[in-house]
Amino acid sequence: MAQFNIKLKKSLIGAKKDQIATADSLGLRKIGDTTVQPDNAQTQGKIRKISHLIEVTEA
Repeated sequence: MAQFNIKLKKSLIGAKKDQIATADSLGLRKIGDTTVQPDNAQTQGKIRKISHLIEVTEA
């Protein structure tokens, strides 16, 4: 099963509340935080919502 490495690259200050909640649901709270998530429809939707704040690579 494919997985994504997701890293928070930009600050959440000034982001909309739903974007902050999305980052929090991925486990990203501070700049530089990294998480590994499965490649599924839910994760892809979250990535699209905050794509301007994160960096995504395949694990």
